[in-house]
Amino acid sequence: MLFRSDSTCSRRRPGDSVCYQFVMANPEGTQIHTLDQELDSNLESVDSAEEIVLREAGPLGFDEDDLHKIGISVRECMVNAVVHGNRYNAKKKVRLKVERSEDSITIWIAAEGAGFNPADVPDPLHSDNLMKHSGRGVMLMQAFMDGFEVTARQPRGTQVKMVKKKAVAS
Repeated sequence: MLFRSDSTCSRRRPGDSVCYQFVMANPEGTQIHTLDQELDSNLESVDSAEEIVLREAGPLGFDEDDLHKIGISVRECMVNAVVHGNRYNAKKKVRLKVERSEDSITIWIAAEGAGFNPADVPDPLHSDNLMKHSGRGVMLMQAFMDGFEVTARQPRGTQVKMVKKKAVAS
């Protein structure tokens, strides 16, 4: 395992706390690059998270459409973490972890709030919800990413895991 603090960490914005990067090989010998960072509970962190994830996704060769889907998914998840999870509480952090392998990128975003159950999120396509200004984030993340999983954190909070696989050339 190699630990390094490189340009991704040095580009932290004021208020971003911790940043760790690791490069490891899994049992099959495939190199896996991991970045783990804590962000403040503010909307500037939404921009930071999107920039970090898209920078990590770049080397995988995703096309413009997939990069857009990844960016939107990260923004939606971060807004949910900052606004609904941590409620802009300056004492609470959002943890962003990004793992890049040869064929996919995996993103974990974790908030320290009360948590939520995705089954309790109203259906944004229901006629009562069509004209609402919010409520589509979870649906977009599920549609845009190849994997989407929500888990409760202990003692409190929620972690969202999203996976985007590189398209296989045919």
